Amino acid sequence: MPISKPDSALLILGHGSTENPDSSHPSWEHADKIAATGQFGSVHCAFWKEEPSFRQIWPMIEEDEVYIVPNFISEGYFTREVLPRELEIEGHNCERKGKQIHYCDPVGIHSKMTDLLIKRAKEILDPGVELSATTLIIVGHGTNLNKKSVEAIKDQVAAIKESGEPFGDVIDAYMEEAPFIADWKTLTDSPIVIVVPFFIADALHSYQDIPVLLGIESEPTEAASQRDIFRQNPYAIEGRTLYYSSAIGTDPSLAEVIVDQVAYFDEHYRS
Repeated sequence: MPISKPDSALLILGHGSTENPDSSHPSWEHADKIAATGQFGSVHCAFWKEEPSFRQIWPMIEEDEVYIVPNFISEGYFTREVLPRELEIEGHNCERKGKQIHYCDPVGIHSKMTDLLIKRAKEILDPGVELSATTLIIVGHGTNLNKKSVEAIKDQVAAIKESGEPFGDVIDAYMEEAPFIADWKTLTDSPIVIVVPFFIADALHSYQDIPVLLGIESEPTEAASQRDIFRQNPYAIEGRTLYYSSAIGTDPSLAEVIVDQVAYFDEHYRS
């Protein structure tokens, strides 16, 4: 959605990682793309596990109005507890040291994510594959810290099922809670399985952990920037055909979703 806020700053929040160099890459790419449009006075990124950190970022922002968009998949533990605490903000609208702060919804709960997941699943398939013979698995992290963390994935699974797309089945699975992605072979009996990671980046989980859980790799290997795993599709595993995609957050269209969350904020939350 086109917007013009030349007197406002946009701050994109990411998780980041001390172990994987690719974790912050999508956030920076989306920030550069949005900055090039001139829609905001400035565009910044800050991270939980990298620099600039959430607490370091404030002196870098000159504008008195700041829109904050969490580049996170779900509205859960991080977006409801960690990020506001570290940023020293409260609620959707607040004032912090003379700046008017607008805290937007995370990208992962935006309605456009459904279309992006469907597109990602289809584009990795070989020509001629019948969708009716496939099961699409949307895989997330899962956590006991906040049950809200899986709602975004369950909502997307329901939306894809209701979309009319002719997948044989669409299911959710997780790394750290049931149904476990490691059990994918018993979660579906489809001959063709498509796995799309509902993560922001091709980082530790989607590139190093989940391939082991799927049986693609025997042990964690290099970071995404050092490997070609997605170019090796499909994988033949115990008589099944498995397609594994890159993380949904790497899609260039996420930049549009970030801006849309600002527009949605103005319509629904701005005080």
